[in-house]
Amino acid sequence: MAAHRRTRQRPVGGTTARAAATVVLAGAATAAGFDGAGHAAPRPTPSGADVDRLYREAEVATEKYNGAKEKADTARQRLRDLQDETARAQSRLNKARETLGTVAAAQYRAGGLDPALRLMLSDDPDAYLDGAALAERAGSRHHAELGRVRAQLREIEKLRGAARVEVKTLTARRAELGRHKRTIAEKLSAAREALSRMSPEERARITGGSDRATRSAGGTARDAAPTQAPNARAAQAVAYAHQKLGSPYVWGATGPDAFDCSGLVLAAYRSAGVSLPRTTYAQIDAGRRVSRSELLPGDLVFFYSGISHVGLYIGNGQMIHAPNPSAPVRVAPVDQMPFAGATRVV
Repeated sequence: MAAHRRTRQRPVGGTTARAAATVVLAGAATAAGFDGAGHAAPRPTPSGADVDRLYREAEVATEKYNGAKEKADTARQRLRDLQDETARAQSRLNKARETLGTVAAAQYRAGGLDPALRLMLSDDPDAYLDGAALAERAGSRHHAELGRVRAQLREIEKLRGAARVEVKTLTARRAELGRHKRTIAEKLSAAREALSRMSPEERARITGGSDRATRSAGGTARDAAPTQAPNARAAQAVAYAHQKLGSPYVWGATGPDAFDCSGLVLAAYRSAGVSLPRTTYAQIDAGRRVSRSELLPGDLVFFYSGISHVGLYIGNGQMIHAPNPSAPVRVAPVDQMPFAGATRVV
C-alpha cells in the first residue's frame, strides 16, 4: 500500500516563491537607491562662461536688431516722403484737370458752327479773326495741358509703385525686428535664470558692481583722459562717457539715461557733433583703422570675431563700455575681452 501513497505537493506560493519575490523586490529597491529612479537628475550649476555666452549671443542679436531698426526707420521715412510727393503730384494733377476741363468746355461752346460760316455771319469780322486766333492758341494750350496731365498720371503711378515697394520692405524689416527681439528676450531670460542659480560670490564676480564703476569714475583717468585726447571732439566724447558711468544697460538704447554698447559710443560722439552709424558692424568702418599699439583716447575698440561689442578707449589700457544688462556703464581693461580691432573717427 505504501508504494501507492501519493507524494505530497508543495504549494506554489510556498517558501521558494516567496524567497524569489523577496530577491526581486530587494534588487529593485537597491537599483532604485543607486540610480535615483523617480527623481529628476540635478541640473548642473551654470558657470560664468555660460552667462558670458548668453550675453554675447544677446548682444549679437541686439546689434542685428539695431541694424534692422535703422533700415526700417529709413524705409518708413522713404515711404512718408513718397506719400507726401504723391499728394503734391495729385494736387498738380487736379489743377491740370480743372484747366483742361475749362478749355474743353470753351471749345465745345464755340464749336457749333463752321468757322467760314461764323466769319460770314459775324458783325465784326476783325473781332472774329482775333477770336479764331485765340481759339487756335487755346487749342494748343489744350494739347499742352493734356500732355501735362498724362505726364502727371505717369508720375503718380511711378510714385505709387515705389511706395508699394517700400511697404513690402517695411513689412519685412518689422518681421526681422520681431525675430531679433524674441532672440534677445530668450537669451537675456536664460542669463538671468543662470545668474539666479549661482552663489552670491560667483554672481558678483560676473556682474562686477556699481561700486567698481563709481571708484573708476572718481579716479585719475577721469581727469587725465580728456587732456590726453588727440583733439577736442575726441575729448568731448570721452568726457560724455565718463558722465554716463553707472547708467544702466538697455538693449536698443542710445541715451541719455540708458545705453547698449554701440548706443553709448554713438551718443558720446553725438555730443561732440560727430554722427556715427548705429551698429558695431558699421561703426568699425566709420573711421581710420588703428592698431592696438596706436590707441588714443576717443578711439573705438571692438571685440569678438563677429564685431559684436564696442567700447570707448580712454587711455592707459582702459575703456568705458556698456557691458550687459547685469552691469552698468563702467570702466574696464581693454584686454578683458578678445580684441578685434579699433577705429579712430576724428
